[in-house]
Amino acid sequence: MSLLQQDSPELDDAARGEDLTKGSSHLLATAIFATVVVSLAIAGYFIAGIKPIAITGEIEQVWVHPQHTQTSGFDANGAPMAKESYDQVYVFAKVKLQNHTDKPLFLHQVMTNATMADGIHTSYAATASDYERIYIAYPTMPIPHQVALSPQATIAPGQTVEGIVVSAFRLKKAEWDAHKDLSFTFGIQYQPSLVLTPHSPIVEE
Repeated sequence: MSLLQQDSPELDDAARGEDLTKGSSHLLATAIFATVVVSLAIAGYFIAGIKPIAITGEIEQVWVHPQHTQTSGFDANGAPMAKESYDQVYVFAKVKLQNHTDKPLFLHQVMTNATMADGIHTSYAATASDYERIYIAYPTMPIPHQVALSPQATIAPGQTVEGIVVSAFRLKKAEWDAHKDLSFTFGIQYQPSLVLTPHSPIVEE
């Protein structure tokens, strides 16, 4: 038996070991590559699924005015009726909204939300015409009379709109003073509602 024949089993084992090492390296590289590809695919899926923000906004200022009201004692036809008195708290907010899309956005409601001791109280914002009537009914209203923002406003693509929204709560001032927080919800057709909170101090008049 030659030396070559005697040494060949050892050489074969060494060769097989080298092939095994090479095979393991290739398998590890393949696994790493596959993991990277899958991770990129998942990331792409989530990025593609994220919609850009359609609308942003800001509550620039909030004014609060308690109003005690007593009816005249006459109905719309001038017939006598029992007088009524009640307390309200008017909440005026100066709002700025911006449409970030290439399509018009349609407001369909605006709500003012106040958290009280017994839960959240919500009041719908008045229409632009009702906003004007407040200043007719209460000519001494101390809140600045500005341009109203309609709760049914249409915001054109790329447009920024600004105006006043007003809501009224049937509360006495002491009850209002106990509120814990305040927010405004803007309902937008075919879009998630936009909720904004004031960042400046509330002015009480």
